[in-house]
Formats: sequence, structure tokens, C-alpha cells
Amino acid sequence: MTTPISGTTTTGQTAASGSTKGSPLTSLDSQAFLKLLVAQLRYQDPSSPADPTAFMTQTATLTQVEKLSSLAESQTSMLTSTLSAQASALVGKSVSYKTKVDGDTLTGTVTAATFGASPTVRIGTADVPLALVTGQRTS
Repeated sequence: MTTPISGTTTTGQTAASGSTKGSPLTSLDSQAFLKLLVAQLRYQDPSSPADPTAFMTQTATLTQVEKLSSLAESQTSMLTSTLSAQASALVGKSVSYKTKVDGDTLTGTVTAATFGASPTVRIGTADVPLALVTGQRTS
């Protein structure tokens, strides 16, 4: 479902531009933001142009949002890589882990690992989420 985004200029005219998914306040992407900004400039009153400081503030805000989104994606990628490396480092090791059903602590040797945002390790015939591994056994 798409929701049109529209803005009202100082002269009272409404300028429609683009669409985004979800609520306009929570999911305004950079393309929709730029379309709004262009519509605002296009429909402004020529005798009373927009404040250049406000324009620069809006542009700076757009840049900040894009950089923060890029940073969040990088952090997610780094976390996925770290978790995958931790899972693969356990292959061949004896570990203790909690069971999902009753929370008992069991031990076993890791024979395989899966990679991704939620890596698992294979212990015997069970695929155990890495989050349930509580420690590495030294014996």
C-alpha cells in the first residue's frame, strides 16, 4: 500500500510528490525527501522565496539520514560476519548449550556451522542456535 506525500507551500498550494510505503513520517526515504524539496522550491511564492538557511538545514538532514542508514547497514553486515566467524570457530570443539524446550544444559561436539544473521551449530543431530551455546568445554 502506498501513501502519497504532499506538502503545502506558503501560498496555500498543495504539491504532491512521490509515494512511500507505510506512514509518511516513519518511512520517508531520500528519493521522496528530494521530491518534496523540489516541489517546495517549484511552488514557492517568487516574491517571498524560501529561507536559504532552511533549505541547507533540510539538505544536511537528508545527508545525515543517508549516512546513518549506510552506517546501520555496515554494522549489521559486520555483526553477521562476526557471528558467522564465531560459529565456524566452534567446529570440532566440545561446547555446552541450553536446550530450547526445557532449558537443560547439555554438552556435545560441534560438527558443522551455518552462516548468516542467525548462525547455528550442529551438535549430534541437532542444529543449535549460536545464542544458546553457553561455553566451550576444555576437557
